Amino acid sequence: QVQLVESGGGLVQAGGSLRLSCAPILSLYGITWFRQAPGREREFVAAVSWSGGTTIYADSVKDRFTISRDKDKSTVHLQMNSLKPEDTAVYFCAANKIVGRSRPSYEYEFWGQGTQVTVSP
Repeated sequence: QVQLVESGGGLVQAGGSLRLSCAPILSLYGITWFRQAPGREREFVAAVSWSGGTTIYADSVKDRFTISRDKDKSTVHLQMNSLKPEDTAVYFCAANKIVGRSRPSYEYEFWGQGTQVTVSP
């Protein structure tokens, strides 16, 4: 069983930036970032297709976050700018073959264990 690994989380002040990474990237799989704050349901953040040609964002992060793949497709990054306290959550990456905002949970075959992002006021 493949285990995805997230990195790059941490503590940052509001208005700051963080860059999350997710690896390894599996052939023909897209990558989706989710987040879950304490007491809240997991929510979709952003996704990128295997080819990199399709990127999708939640309305709450659009224009602040950018998802991308390395040219060798080995790693996916989530660049998070203009961070807000409400972005505080554990961020997870997951792999499936068809990216979208509302794909069924069973489609995500591989998950990471998550990385904590904390944004202070």
